[in-house]
Amino acid sequence: MSVKILERDSLPRGGFAGIEETRLVVDKKLGGKDNTWDGLGQFVYLADARYLPFGESKMHSHREVDVITVMLEGDLQHEGSMKHGRSLKANEVQVQRAGGEGFSHNEINPAEFRCRLLQVWALPETEGERADYKSYEIGLGELTQIYGDDHEWKTDTFSSSTRIYVGRLTKGQSLSLPENYMLYAVNGRALVDDHLVKDGSLVQGNGGFLVVESDEIHLTIIEA
Repeated sequence: MSVKILERDSLPRGGFAGIEETRLVVDKKLGGKDNTWDGLGQFVYLADARYLPFGESKMHSHREVDVITVMLEGDLQHEGSMKHGRSLKANEVQVQRAGGEGFSHNEINPAEFRCRLLQVWALPETEGERADYKSYEIGLGELTQIYGDDHEWKTDTFSSSTRIYVGRLTKGQSLSLPENYMLYAVNGRALVDDHLVKDGSLVQGNGGFLVVESDEIHLTIIEA
């Protein structure tokens, strides 16, 4: 089983407004370059970001994209046309579907602490849907599906043939990995078919197993 690994720290650090980030996935559909990877299925973008103290993204708009914020450390204050005033805390996820209607938002770090998050984008399979918002809390020792599947039978996630899972796994836990996947590791260590993955490792492979080596690891897994 082939496994490819891209390390965050091998890439340049960039950013905008009050955010510093490293972009690991920028699909060629979005104008990605050779130093970043293409996505998988409808998944097209992944950045590992930190907000500067009291930094913000500034109010901006999206259309026909699903914007997923995976909160890793600290807090974020959400402003915008959906769920204005909501606070996003570590180990929570918000998913905003822009659809044809579109939405505007600004994400704000309310503290001196440089909060950390993943910004993930997926393209909807059906254009012209209404804007909508969902949120999830990720429990310790759990892997939670936060995106994908058929809306006719699974209504707690936005519909897509691409599935995304977020988990906080503990030492000794293991996973059977999908036949076609990408995963991103944060704040921990694990073995993927005897390959060490750690904080900032982006992995692409076909099946196999993952075993957690550290006390805890945060994983974002994309399946298509």
